[in-house]
Amino acid sequence: MSLLKQLFLAICLFLLVAFSGSFIVGLENSRGQHVEQLRSHAQDAATALGLSLTPHVDDPAMIEVMVNAIFDSGYFARIEVRTLPDRSVLVERDLSDSRITAPDWFVRLVNLQAQGGDAIIMRGWEEAASVHVVSHPQFALNKLWQSALGSLFWLGLCGLISAVIGGWLLRYQLRPLDYMVRQARAITRREYLLAPQMPSPPELQRVVQAMNQMVGKLKSLFEEEAARSEALRRQAYQDELTGLANRRWFDMQLKSLLNPDEHKAGGFLLILHLNDLAGLNQRLGGKPVDQLIQSLAQVLEQHGKGPHHPGWMCARSRAGELALLAPGLASDDAEQLATMLAGHCETLREQGLSDCTPVAWLALAAMQPGETPAHVMQRADQALQAAQSRSDQPWALVEEHNPNAERGQSYWQNRLEKALEQNLIQLFLQPVVNCHNRDLLHEKVLARLDDQGDSEPLNAGRFLPWIERLGLGAELDRLMLDKVLQHLQFHQGTLALSLSPASAQHAPARERLIALLQQHPEARNRLVLEMDERHLPPTDALLAFARHLRYLGVGLGIQHFGGRFSLIGNLTHMGLAYLKIDGSYIHGIDQEPDRHLFLEAMQRAARSIDLPLIAEMVETPGELAVLKELGIQGATGRLLGKPHPEQH
Repeated sequence: MSLLKQLFLAICLFLLVAFSGSFIVGLENSRGQHVEQLRSHAQDAATALGLSLTPHVDDPAMIEVMVNAIFDSGYFARIEVRTLPDRSVLVERDLSDSRITAPDWFVRLVNLQAQGGDAIIMRGWEEAASVHVVSHPQFALNKLWQSALGSLFWLGLCGLISAVIGGWLLRYQLRPLDYMVRQARAITRREYLLAPQMPSPPELQRVVQAMNQMVGKLKSLFEEEAARSEALRRQAYQDELTGLANRRWFDMQLKSLLNPDEHKAGGFLLILHLNDLAGLNQRLGGKPVDQLIQSLAQVLEQHGKGPHHPGWMCARSRAGELALLAPGLASDDAEQLATMLAGHCETLREQGLSDCTPVAWLALAAMQPGETPAHVMQRADQALQAAQSRSDQPWALVEEHNPNAERGQSYWQNRLEKALEQNLIQLFLQPVVNCHNRDLLHEKVLARLDDQGDSEPLNAGRFLPWIERLGLGAELDRLMLDKVLQHLQFHQGTLALSLSPASAQHAPARERLIALLQQHPEARNRLVLEMDERHLPPTDALLAFARHLRYLGVGLGIQHFGGRFSLIGNLTHMGLAYLKIDGSYIHGIDQEPDRHLFLEAMQRAARSIDLPLIAEMVETPGELAVLKELGIQGATGRLLGKPHPEQH
């Protein structure tokens, strides 16, 4: 029972006791007074009537008239006149109906009895008759009843006013406790709230201060853990000079991109090789060369970032060599990119940062999922040798025969627009399971294109780069979400759907998805939308989107997580369903024990805010065993289940 209800009941009980005690005390004090008043009234009436009847003692008619006149006043229950000494009745009047307005139970409770008085009628010196008068207590009972009602009304009004004022005061004083409840619930949602104001009662001040200290301590512990994990990530995977990824991270990403996964796309590896690094060190010194490498890294990073380049990654692969992994990059675009980078390098030379012509050689090597990293690197070395042997331009491109190489933008635009217009996208589902007992957590929704009667639909890795390049990502998401919502009408489990960068980063696209979800209450608690860590919207927009989804009962997850681990501090108050660890951290983890440290730190930070972790692209039993050992909750990959078509 709430304190407000307890206070209300306490006031009611107090008023009942106060009213009962006041009524009983007042009744006992009034009863004797009323008895004496009734007795005195009866005696006075009997005496006055006896004196009035003395001259008419032998006139029965006059006696009756005078008795009737007094009795009709209504104050008497009975008047009788008897002769003496034989006691025969001369006149007798009894009240047939009373005018008592008080209820019977009140009359029985008060128990106020009628009182009588007697007088003698004289004939000279002889007693001729007697008069007996009984006063009726009806007026006293009515007065007591009205007094009781007045007291009850007044005490009830006082109680009501007290309850209203007490309830308001109680709510006002207990507002800090309500905020403490919000604090405790926020902690379960990975939020850390501090009470902005201290309550006035000193008892509540101590409680609120203790709660604030606890929340602040939890927040600082989590921030320290997140900062330690981010420091480990930078130390393990980031180059100190340029701030780009180091060779180790580059190798992991290259292996991940070449893995034949559902969403992997072909593309190009670009190598920027600094011309005559040893000679520059001798002629210019170490500091100017470091400045030149940093400038080249900035140029490369500017071209490797942006919403139209999903999954691109820059790294420093060797001392004088930078690399750009560009999945989804077409041949024509690769040549344009090389030309622009060569122009920027020439600008750096003109600024005096280098005395070599050219400043750097550029090598472009095509890559396709299913190839080995050694094969791609060999192709890059061939391109670098070709670039160094050319005099007309400082770059070269090596591309093996690709049956889809001649299919350019016009081909893909026509094909994809047709597929979206005619709803030719198929849903495939891939299980996500618990690492420890293989129980199904949810199923990931994958898109495949089937518009040309192929034996197998085209997987997402083949057409998603062109979807992003042509600006069709939001339209694809809307179509996929609509198909998923229809599938949920007969699907029993939970489904997870990835959003494209276009939907994640643009407010109108997110609003259209929210509007579509509002029309389908069956999605409540059975759908999770996923965003790529590399393409999250601003924090305020992401928080608003997460709140909308939580109101609709739809979860929000982050996939490909790990490259920006510092983000976890901003994600704590969003109520995320889970984080999916990027597959590049998982691939070959059983063969490199030193990579466990970062995953352990990530798991500790996530566990401190009760946020589940799911590993992507688990391909071997050894990788799964390491994940179990590290305490990772879930996993997905071809080892645990291949994509399969939706079942109707």
